[in-house]
This record gives sequence, structure tokens and C-alpha cells, in this order.
Amino acid sequence: MLAGGAFGRFGYRFFKRRRHITATNIALCFPQKSTAEQTQLVKDIFVSNGIGFFEIAWAWWANPESLRKRFTVHGLDVLKKATENGQGVLLIGGHYTHLDLAGLMVNLVADMDVIYRKNNDAVFEHVITEGRKRVFKNVLERSDMRDIIRKLRDGRVVWFSPDQDHGIKNSVFAPFFDIPAATVTSASKLMKLGKANPVFVAHKRDLDTNHYHITFAVPEDEFPSGDDVTDASIINQMIEHAIRQQPDQYMWVHRRFKTRPPGEPSVY
Repeated sequence: MLAGGAFGRFGYRFFKRRRHITATNIALCFPQKSTAEQTQLVKDIFVSNGIGFFEIAWAWWANPESLRKRFTVHGLDVLKKATENGQGVLLIGGHYTHLDLAGLMVNLVADMDVIYRKNNDAVFEHVITEGRKRVFKNVLERSDMRDIIRKLRDGRVVWFSPDQDHGIKNSVFAPFFDIPAATVTSASKLMKLGKANPVFVAHKRDLDTNHYHITFAVPEDEFPSGDDVTDASIINQMIEHAIRQQPDQYMWVHRRFKTRPPGEPSVY
């Protein structure tokens, strides 16, 4: 934790582009906060990302069994109910700073597969993918929709994080912190074609106790609804609700609002 915090403070000082992106996101999403509060939140985000950097390394090489006493699960009955009839489950989450580590923890209570985006750097891609393959039964490349659908139809639990801006193709604009955000529509398609149930997963780190909390939930509204914008809005609302519980632990360093509606200028 100490090394991660120091690395995060270093990043805040020297990674100026990421600091600008993060500050822009926070100003857009938390306009009710004062300038001083926004600045402090940006600093906290970098600290959380610094800790997350070491957590990712831990996740790739740690013994998963060593983590059993490090986390508490809330709503496990929700996940069990979704899987009890043999249907697959699309486990929908967000990009929090401890994503990979939380994945190991979830895998201890629910045998699951993960969807990932191939990294452009070959070395980094090899390290990440091999680290994940060491833990998860199936590591599925995001573009291989047929394979993902096949796994869902086989009754697998498949983790998917649809909260990043991948451009307007195969996306719709849906509110995220009241801002139109390009949101992929693939979650609804995967559930329909894979005949899968949706379950949302959120996770947060308690810095005081060095303990993690993982929560499973389902939306109150009908989901999927049959409408892409409605479904994307439900996904964003569920993720936003989780972020508000611990806003510094979300990956605000990404350009979540990179794609703008027609006629709107870049916010970055």
C-alpha cells in the first residue's frame, strides 16, 4: 500500500496528460464539489491507481487461495440464483483500479471466464494474458463474439466490463453522471444470443483494514429491455452507483467521454 501510494503521488506530479484527463472527468462528473475538493479527489485517484498497479502485479503472480480471508462477498445468493437453472451469466462490472485482483477473488466463489481487450504491446499482452490464463479457465478476446456466446450457452459465468469509450461503432449515447457517454451495446446482444442472465458486480478496497468488498446485484428495471439506449443507461447507472460509494477507486485516467455526440467539441 505504501509503495503504491508513493507511486501514485509520483504519477500525479509527472503524468501531466493523465492528470488533465482525470481532472476533466472529475470536473464533469462532480460539478457540485469545490475546486479544492476536486483537486483532492484527483490526487486520491492517482494514489488509488498507484496501489492498483501493485495489485495487478499481485493478481498475476499471487496464489489465489491466499486471498480468501482478504475479502467479503455481499449478495452471493443473487449470483447463485442466476446460475441455478444452468443458464450462463454475464457478470457486468466496471474498470476499478483493483480490477484484476477482484477478479481472482470472485473466481474463488464463482468459477468464471473473463473477456479482455487485446493490448497493442506484444510483451505487455503476453504478460497480462498469461497471468490471467493461470487463474481463469477461459480468457476470451473481446472481438471473438462467437466464442463468448458459446461459453454463455454452455452455462459459464463470463465477466464483462462495458464501461470504456470504444468509439461510436456498435455504441449508443447513454447518460453517465448525466453526461452523454458512448456505451457499447454488446452486453445486451451477448445476453440475448448467449441466453444468459445479467448480474452486476462491484468491488471496493477498504484502505483502513486492507480488506475488499465484492457486491453482486441485479437491476430493479427489466434488463435487457430490448432497447439499446435503455440497456446502456441501466448499465451506466449501476456502475455509477458503485463508483459513488468510493469514487477514487474508479479508473478516471481513461477518456470516458472521448466520443462526443454530433456537433459537440472534445472535452479533453
